[in-house]
Amino acid sequence: MRIDEQPRTRWPDPATFRHRRPDLRLGSPAHRVDRARAVTPDRIAVQHHVRTTTAEYTLLLNAPTWLGRRGVGEALRDAVAELRAIDLTYGPTRPDSLVSRLRRGEISPESYAPLADLVDRCAAMRAATDGWFDAWAVPGGFDPGGLLGGWAVERAAARLRANGVHDYAVVCGADLVVRGHAAHGGPWRIAVHHPIEHDRPPLVLEMTAGAIGTSGVSGRQGHVVDPHTGQPADQLLAATVVGPDLTVADAYATALYAAGPAGLAWFKGNSDYRALSAQRR
Repeated sequence: MRIDEQPRTRWPDPATFRHRRPDLRLGSPAHRVDRARAVTPDRIAVQHHVRTTTAEYTLLLNAPTWLGRRGVGEALRDAVAELRAIDLTYGPTRPDSLVSRLRRGEISPESYAPLADLVDRCAAMRAATDGWFDAWAVPGGFDPGGLLGGWAVERAAARLRANGVHDYAVVCGADLVVRGHAAHGGPWRIAVHHPIEHDRPPLVLEMTAGAIGTSGVSGRQGHVVDPHTGQPADQLLAATVVGPDLTVADAYATALYAAGPAGLAWFKGNSDYRALSAQRR
């Protein structure tokens, strides 16, 4: 994976890790954002938490001073509004959401452009994973939940860029997308902890563009089923996928968790995505 466009990874020496602490941590013992280090003088650093009915998000913005506090606030409000709108409009558990109306046959995907994009992405990932990600293999007929969170984060990130913020991290549970640089001026440093072996040194990624999607113990425990049998997936403890787009990485992680080790074949060759970890039970 090319540095500066996709993650650089390594298992750090513990002493080095202590002196170069991460900006973000994923997985056990907890998902958290570390307190920001020194901010470069020509930047405005903002950290904001938002909760919807289905998820919690953390947005970290490292904006240029020329944008001003008002401009940064507008970018943040726009991104948060997008996250809330997606929760209200596409949540599969909401009876009046577009997804629920689609299930009932009241509308077609083409009725709303974002809904058509969501359905198309689900279909593309069903093909890419040999049917292991299948939004239609659930009770009710269609549930995009396996990638809806990543899709929401990517759409919020697009709102940030449209408002002039090109250095940011958006985190949702064990999923995240980053771009540009952190407030200290260097790449975003992300520590990915093992979900069970808490004493094991974390895997550290330095990223200036990319996404991490997780499914399993540190993601959506109990929500992944084998689409071919309808039974809960039980081969892996957790699956983590890294790549350019969180919508795709999220879907791949869900599918890998369901398929188990057989799913590692999807990441061979020239794929822009790779399995960062696939922890067996």
